[in-house]
Amino acid sequence: MLKIGDVLLVSIQVELEDQVVLELQDDLAARIVDSGASGVVIDITAVEIVDSFVGRMLATTAAISRMLDAQTVVVGMRPAVAITLVELGLSLGGVRTALTLEKGLEILARRDDSRPAQL
Repeated sequence: MLKIGDVLLVSIQVELEDQVVLELQDDLAARIVDSGASGVVIDITAVEIVDSFVGRMLATTAAISRMLDAQTVVVGMRPAVAITLVELGLSLGGVRTALTLEKGLEILARRDDSRPAQL
């Protein structure tokens, strides 16, 4: 996990096994709280295969981030992964997606521009 400004970047470089996903959730939640991050980008460019558990966990991870006041954007989704998620009936509700890391960071930057300043 890297911190870029107020955004945490999570780059997944291995196939997602169930235990790895659960550990990622725990680690990410702790890092959001510790760092005060307001955005999370999960880069899944290296992920070639997902199952229903991993799809649900991506949605759950985004929901946890929202509860901790951080918006999540998933970037780098391969066409086969998108097709699999749709075929499994997983819409990843509440999860923004972008094709590239740059576009994901732009989404989060636009969100920050529209937020009122906090005192």
